[in-house]
Amino acid sequence: MTATATTVTPNPKLSSAYSYSHYFQNHSSPKWTLEMNACKWHHCRRGQMIVTKASSSGSGNKEKAGKRSTNTKKSNTNTNPDALTQQQQQQQQQQQQQPVSISLDDVNPVGLGRKSRQIFDEVWRKFSGLGQISRTTRADDKESLDALLIREGPMCEFAIPGAQNTTVLVVGATSRIGRIVIRKLMLRGYSVKALVRKADQEVVDMLPRSVEIVIGDVGDPCTLKAAVENCNKIIYCATARSTITGDLFRVDYQGVYNVTKAFQDFNNKLAQLRAGKSSKSKLLLAKFKSADSLNGWEVRQGTYFQDVVAFKYDAGMDAKFELSETGDAVFSGYVFTRGGYVELSKKLSLPLGCTLDRYEGLLLSVGGNGRSYVLILEAGPSADRSQSKLYFARFSTKVGFCRVRVPFSSFRPVKPDDPPMDPFLVHTMTIRFEPRRQRPVEGPSGAKQDLRSFKLILEYIKALPTGQETDFVLVSCTGLGVEPSRREQVLKAKRDGEDSLRRSGLGYTIIRPGPLKEEPGGQRALIFDQGNRITQGISCADVADICVKALHDSTARNKSFDVCYEYVSEQGKELYELVAHLPDKANNYLTPALSVLEKNT
Repeated sequence: MTATATTVTPNPKLSSAYSYSHYFQNHSSPKWTLEMNACKWHHCRRGQMIVTKASSSGSGNKEKAGKRSTNTKKSNTNTNPDALTQQQQQQQQQQQQQPVSISLDDVNPVGLGRKSRQIFDEVWRKFSGLGQISRTTRADDKESLDALLIREGPMCEFAIPGAQNTTVLVVGATSRIGRIVIRKLMLRGYSVKALVRKADQEVVDMLPRSVEIVIGDVGDPCTLKAAVENCNKIIYCATARSTITGDLFRVDYQGVYNVTKAFQDFNNKLAQLRAGKSSKSKLLLAKFKSADSLNGWEVRQGTYFQDVVAFKYDAGMDAKFELSETGDAVFSGYVFTRGGYVELSKKLSLPLGCTLDRYEGLLLSVGGNGRSYVLILEAGPSADRSQSKLYFARFSTKVGFCRVRVPFSSFRPVKPDDPPMDPFLVHTMTIRFEPRRQRPVEGPSGAKQDLRSFKLILEYIKALPTGQETDFVLVSCTGLGVEPSRREQVLKAKRDGEDSLRRSGLGYTIIRPGPLKEEPGGQRALIFDQGNRITQGISCADVADICVKALHDSTARNKSFDVCYEYVSEQGKELYELVAHLPDKANNYLTPALSVLEKNT
């Protein structure tokens, strides 16, 4: 009896619960038996696979045939073997005569590679059951599946060095991006913790079994201690369920702040247990909380040039640094002299064994009336001030309190011929006010402002730690796809959350994707840009892949960027050159894409 062929076309949309055993249970008869040695897979054009079923004739049939009558044996022996040979030859001739049509898609190397990968993945998923490590796995297969994962570890094709020693907390694990992020992390060998608001059956079935589920709320700091415990990195995918201002503030701003603070507190506690200091902790340079903390700060005045008629414009300048009645350290005054400035300076006194070359910038917590200032660092031999070099960077404040982050890479030499600043040699810090580059700020009353007067309230000055990798990945948004009437509120909450992450001292990566689309990833090239200029959407799977790759990419640390699908600008509107990068697990497309983008943004 000849073998019968059944054609099965792989479909990526099939449920993970589907299996070939289910197929043969519904379509087989008692006469058919399935043997693995008789199954043969053949690749045909356009990704089809042919499964050859085994013939029903076997050893059992031969034994039954031996018990038959002599007449039956004779009738079987009279079968003509030449007829079977002719029939096989006719089938081979018919297969050879079938016309084969080949198109450009069939010979495209990229298309052939993708189809072969899809065929291989589908075969592997059907027979091993490892494609979806989820709670939908049958109860009788759980023990064997866990034993296989423990023995073999992650799939070697996706494994990342050091992933097995890294625990990642995914905030917003049930979101569209979070669910994909979790599965990508597990395939690469990470230990994953998922923060959810409630662990009902629907949420439990949505997440893989190997994920550690932690119940908590980003708006409640008390529930985050257990979530960040023993975590090395965090991916924040949570977003507000509505565009109500209260929800936006709780999730997009206060939630980011609470998670970063809980993560820093855990690192500090861990460092204290080890009798050391956390590498993610900020170094306190000055804290203004009492009259004694003002000692050593010197107020000085000066001018940029000497004018022979300066007396005509010299209306005077004055400044003071004192503790107010409310306990605030206030640096205030006015500068009416043309080309004049006032400044507050102090020689730094660092703890024993600490140098600024281990840090990457300064963080100032200040308040006031919204003026801009110049931060000057003096570097060189502390014993010989004549050999010192001056480096400056400008920063702006706003009405009320704010935190300003000034990276060391933004400092420029006062004299262009001087070498770049070496943080190891910094010994003096100066905050300078000059009226020549002031801009009006929006005030509550709208009254006319005198840009020559200033008021700066100082709370503390800290140094931000340096590092090689990202500690916190935040998924933000560009505002595209948001309802226009609520776009401003959404973007404000997102930007406030981003600012709180930058000021935390953690190594960060902020991803602003275009409108999210529910479609497979890795199919289209991606555009990475800065400046809020993208106009296209992007797949959730591609955003999840960027989050995972950014965890160990040094070029992603302390960068904010927009990402979307590749597109062609309209004629006459080519504002900049687009650089597209095709996602591929065989190479890290993220490194060349981010290496050209600006840091500390």
